Parts: sequence; C-alpha cells; structure tokens
Amino acid sequence: MTVPVQPGERPGGPERLSPLIAALDTPDLDEARRLAGAVSGQVDIVKVGLELFSSAGPESLRALRQDGFEVFLDLKMNDIPNTVVSACIALCALEPLMLTVHTMGGQEMMRAAAAAVRDHCWAVALPKPLLVGVTVLTSLDLLALKKIGVKGSVEEQVMRLAVLASESGMDGVVSSPLETLAVRRKVGDEMRLITPGVRLKGASADDQKRIATPGDAVRAGADFVVAGRQLSGAADPASVAKEILEDIRGRSPEE
Repeated sequence: MTVPVQPGERPGGPERLSPLIAALDTPDLDEARRLAGAVSGQVDIVKVGLELFSSAGPESLRALRQDGFEVFLDLKMNDIPNTVVSACIALCALEPLMLTVHTMGGQEMMRAAAAAVRDHCWAVALPKPLLVGVTVLTSLDLLALKKIGVKGSVEEQVMRLAVLASESGMDGVVSSPLETLAVRRKVGDEMRLITPGVRLKGASADDQKRIATPGDAVRAGADFVVAGRQLSGAADPASVAKEILEDIRGRSPEE
C-alpha cells in the first residue's frame, strides 16, 4: 500500500514499520518505557491509551518518541464535532502516528475531524496523524450489543461503522480479527486496518471476546496487530514479541 505524502508528513509511510504494536496499558510512564524498551527490537509503534495518557498526559508521547518509537494514541474520542476537532488539533502537536476517534460519534464528527487535522497539519507543517475509527470493542459480543440496543450481528455492526468511517475520510479502522477479512473486502486496500484481540495459540483470552491468532489476522488483511497483556505479563516480552512476529510470517520461532 502506498500513502500519499503531504507536506510535513513522515516520508515512507507506516508500511515500513513492524506490524506489531505494543500496548502500554499502565499508568506508570517509567514502566511503560521499560516495556517498550524490552521489545524495541521487534516493535516500532507503541500504543498509548486512556490509562497512560490520563496519568502521564502529553509527556508520555514526548518520552516515547524520544525513545525512538512512533505512537498510536488510542483515546477513542467521541463527542460533539467541535469538541473532537479541538482535541484533535491540540493532539497533533504531539505528533502521534495514529489517533483514534470512535465511529459511534457519527459521520459529521468524523468528517469534521478529518478535515481539521488535514488542514491544520498542512498549515503548520506538522506530520499528519492517521485518523483511525474504532468500530466495536473486542470486549463486546452479541449479547453485550443487544443490551445497549444494537440490532443485528456483531459483524453487521462492524461493517456499518467501517463503511461509515471510510465514507467520512478516516484513514483506517480498528476491529477485531474476526471481522478483518470482511472489513478489508468492504473498504478496499487503502484503509489501514488495526486489529486488537490477537492471541497466540494457548494464550489466555483475558477479557477479550472476539480473538484470533496474529497470523490469522494479518492473512485476513490487517496491517497492524496490537498486543498488550501477553507482552506486559511475560517474563521475557521480547521472546513473546518475536513469537508473534513469527506467527505473522507463518514460521515457528525455531525456524
């Protein structure tokens, strides 16, 4: 895939980066940096989510970028268009590689955010983050969706939101590995697909409901897979990261 490079954007695009994103799901910035450092040989992108950003704030991105990582800033913004636009513009100054909004915020919100980020980054010569729309959380299953009033299957809801994101100018979407193939067929090759909920065979599912192996996710069309607790909870995170990458490449770690 080739992403057009605009003034101020990172030359080469994300396709040059490792497909494994390490989720730094801790409120402790020092611990996050230690985990990132442990997998630095296998990982180029780290995910900063609500837990770390709520604790360490913008300093978390500055520190991790100083350590040599690109940052996937996963805040899943969902608010009125004006509020999300203002937040996105402020976050662009931190130069994340990717930035998430929640597709349930609707088309007006996503379109406004996409236009604002593009225009702002162009005007001030900042690298433009990829705006990524989160569809249905991997912790939700059919019963959970029914309880909040969503009709139809999980896949149908993911498809609706993925198409809406594509039509709204998003650069990518987040969905579980069980929907990746269908999403890829629906939105085409230009959208970046980020897939959490991947687990090596035999690993604990934790609170994830819709999971698959990293290799299955990438073969279905994912550009990036996100791993968190299976790295942070490992005695040797680097070995687990290597095993995930070998699974993506279709080889056993011994080969």
